[in-house]
Amino acid sequence: MSLPVCATPLQRAWYYGFRVICGLIFFFLIAPILVIIPLSFNAQDFFTFTKEMLNFDPAGYSLKHYRDFFTNSDWQIAVRNSFKIAPAATLLSVAFGTLAAIGLSQPHVPFRRAIMAILISPMIVPLIISAAGMYFFYSRIGLQGQYIGVVLAHAALGIPFVIITVTATLVGFDKSLVRASANLGAGPMTTFFKIQMPLILPGVVSGGLFAFITSFDEVVVVLFVGSAGQKTLPWQMFTGLREQISPTILAVATILVAISIALLTTVELLRRRSERLRGVTPS
Repeated sequence: MSLPVCATPLQRAWYYGFRVICGLIFFFLIAPILVIIPLSFNAQDFFTFTKEMLNFDPAGYSLKHYRDFFTNSDWQIAVRNSFKIAPAATLLSVAFGTLAAIGLSQPHVPFRRAIMAILISPMIVPLIISAAGMYFFYSRIGLQGQYIGVVLAHAALGIPFVIITVTATLVGFDKSLVRASANLGAGPMTTFFKIQMPLILPGVVSGGLFAFITSFDEVVVVLFVGSAGQKTLPWQMFTGLREQISPTILAVATILVAISIALLTTVELLRRRSERLRGVTPS
């Protein structure tokens, strides 16, 4: 919004002051992330900028930490574990979260608000409490230290994201389309896959991406319910910080930032597509 020509001095002060405050908040949020990117190219095994880096001397920069990441067996095992666990947890989150959101969107379901609160509680309850609870529960049923246990735990953390995004998509869904499909003889499954799913697909995919990011970046729960055989990428980063102080962590963090930016860009494109499908001009 532009500043009105007839704005008073107080309005002008607030106009520019508000932008300065927003800029400072943006800088406070982004600066710690941006600092690690140049440091990941440090030719030395330091976590600080060397004199050569500050002078933009090419000798101060190197890809050695990236080479270490792609050649070190510990890092590669962690990457494989992350890509085993995160997609499986995402599929479960999408399946259960979508069904829950569609069911809770029906007006005849009793205690909808209470059920919704319970389903999204993993987002509210402190993660350390959830992890401790999962550990004791899994120890009882024999899932502690198993791949399936970690997958189910991450799926439980991802389901709230799918429920929220799909529920938001269903707000603009025209339910007369379902009734029209039924009147034309289509069964519930045909109506779901041919009519409902294409229209709510942006919300489903957005929730799936959030669930994938949650699983891929999660470390607390996997420390409790996993074992050394399920060491994921965040777990290996945590170990690197605590025991090795390895600068390779900076290279890994830079790669994860790039992946997160790509996924968030995809979510934004899906949000715009969803708004266009609902006849709303994307903001």
